[in-house]
Amino acid sequence: MNLQANSKEIFLLIKNLVSIPSPSGHTRKVIDYCEQYLQGLQLEMKRNRKGGLLITIPGKVTNQHRMLTAHVDTLGAMVKEIKPNGRLKLSMIGGYRWNSVEGEYCEIETETGKTYTGTILMKQTSVHVYKDAGDAKRNEDNIEVRIDERTESAEETSKLGINVGDFVSFDPRVQVTESGYIKSRHLDDKASTAILLRLIKWIQENGVELPYTTHFLISNNEEIGYGGNASISPETVEYLAVDMGALGEGQASDEYTVSICAKDSSGPYHYGLRKHLVQLARENKIDYKVDIYPYYGSDASAAIRSGFDIVHGLVGPGIEASHAFERTHETSLINTEKLLYAYLLSPITTI
Repeated sequence: MNLQANSKEIFLLIKNLVSIPSPSGHTRKVIDYCEQYLQGLQLEMKRNRKGGLLITIPGKVTNQHRMLTAHVDTLGAMVKEIKPNGRLKLSMIGGYRWNSVEGEYCEIETETGKTYTGTILMKQTSVHVYKDAGDAKRNEDNIEVRIDERTESAEETSKLGINVGDFVSFDPRVQVTESGYIKSRHLDDKASTAILLRLIKWIQENGVELPYTTHFLISNNEEIGYGGNASISPETVEYLAVDMGALGEGQASDEYTVSICAKDSSGPYHYGLRKHLVQLARENKIDYKVDIYPYYGSDASAAIRSGFDIVHGLVGPGIEASHAFERTHETSLINTEKLLYAYLLSPITTI
């Protein structure tokens, strides 16, 4: 059965996912959403001890398994210190640069679940006061959160219930354009999560039988390096991370094709699986690019570092301005979904 692409449904899923704050370490709400989306489909679902969601679809062959992962944890921050002026000093969660969140609206969630809004600013923001407003270093000493409450001291902020260790999430500012783009924070990796969720639902609703028992892991610690290095069954032969293609000068990937990774900072991905994915794209007239990401690691590379004897690969939609003001196009999402569907129905790679 041919897959019926539906970019509107994927866009809606992405918008819902990015609107749920989920920095690494605080992902229960978004995992709940993923589980609820798949309720009623007679799927085997369970949480691992790290809080990720594992979904299994039985296949014709049960002694050789596949695993696909996408992650819902995002970049974010924690309260590092309540400053004497009542503002907050931050500690990063995940790998980004301070300039990429300067001026961003944010949400602070206390231990009791109460939330406050704020803005991430340089303390030297006002050009009418600070001569070095443009030149001052963007670092944790100069970046602070201005809370949208009347507070001018550490004591007043503490009385709000805000403490060291509280999570800080960035406003996604998600928008879909008439020209087919979606731009938002956290498309890494909620765009791919949306693709996997829709694909799982489509397979179940249409009674598609997979050739191999296949596990789908919605992981929740990828941004800090270990989201997909557990919950891998002994029968798993192939492990495919569905993340993003990183764009920039010298990169082959773009916002309109599915990106197939040949190598990242962890080293080359399995050559046989990469060639298999390329062949599937050619046979199914799917637009693709093969690329190398110099400063990148995935759940699949985390699994390899953990010692699992698997064939590993990495694909995903092309995401512009990763870990900052991200954007992709509906054609990239559709090409990624089509390649994944073709892959799920294909033979396991010959080792």
